[in-house]
Amino acid sequence: MNRLCKLTGAELPLFAFSHCRDVVAAVSRAGGFGVLGASSHTPDTLDAELRWIVEHCAGRPFGVDILFPEHVADIGRSTPHDLAARIPDRHRRFVADLLAAHGIEAPADEIVDTSPPKVMPDQGEVLLDIAFSYPIRLIANALGIAPPRMIELGRRHDVPVAALVGAREHALRQADAGVDIVVAQGGEAAGHCGDVSTLVLVPEVVRALEGRDIPVIAAGGIATGDQMAACMAMGAQGAWTGTVWLATAEAETSEAIRARMLAATSRDTVRSKARTGKPSRQLRSEWHRAWEAEGAPEPLPMPLMGMISEPAFRRIGRANDRGEPGAEALDSYFVGQGVGLIEQVRSAGAVVQTFKEEFVEALERLTGAFA
Repeated sequence: MNRLCKLTGAELPLFAFSHCRDVVAAVSRAGGFGVLGASSHTPDTLDAELRWIVEHCAGRPFGVDILFPEHVADIGRSTPHDLAARIPDRHRRFVADLLAAHGIEAPADEIVDTSPPKVMPDQGEVLLDIAFSYPIRLIANALGIAPPRMIELGRRHDVPVAALVGAREHALRQADAGVDIVVAQGGEAAGHCGDVSTLVLVPEVVRALEGRDIPVIAAGGIATGDQMAACMAMGAQGAWTGTVWLATAEAETSEAIRARMLAATSRDTVRSKARTGKPSRQLRSEWHRAWEAEGAPEPLPMPLMGMISEPAFRRIGRANDRGEPGAEALDSYFVGQGVGLIEQVRSAGAVVQTFKEEFVEALERLTGAFA
């Protein structure tokens, strides 16, 4: 029961970030702490998912992660159609040609997603209200400073506020903003990440926050209990994990993506702007090679890049599920370098149990080395 466990009610300070409600509930039931990624949700779907989690987590604590990007394209009061009009014809043609070259048809009027981007500021505010209408025990923010309203709602509801950071200076800014927990996420992580490794970033952030009573959670490439123990030896009070849950039986990932994950090594990922417009780590595919090639257009800023990549990846995913070889070459997912440590598909509960066992074994090895 360290400071982090007392703040969140976690039995084991193993935080499992997932977009899948089944994973969140299963991890919490097994003694970890599930965190639902809300960035892909509408207000209605988030409400439904949180209601389901409450009904299936056996009263165990869980949390929600909401994106409030600090640096995005100047969107002002733009409508989705206004934003779509800002996507150059060159980028539209590039995506259409890339899909066609791999045998995937995409009508010209379906290349761009004209639904409201999930990262719009007003969308995040609505999701915040929904999250706090449920008995969450953690609210987390990524891609920017935790907004004042998130801090205020956290204080009002006695819910700790966490923020993901990729650099020492970001951790200090978050602390000054009033967050209760800092997640130091190294560049090995899946999704949006910086370029400083977990091994360096965690002790750097721990030192920077010394004396502030703000516990640090380590993140980035963590897929085993002994890695969790190592991070806690560096001063972190818990581990924030993501990729390892994508290969569980409950995960939202397709069988095709899980098969690629099991075959992948840590070098089969790439940190690229070609999915969201911000650097994010994914399984490398022909999609990324095309955007990296000479003569390719520069990725657009967030949220414009997502408006052309997400419709494409929905088509790619469906085609890959049908076994189309061109789609398999293009398909990808947000995966961290810890993918190289994943060897089989297991239940989320079994993964939590293995983390516990490996954590204890690592502590025994460490203490035994100095006996």
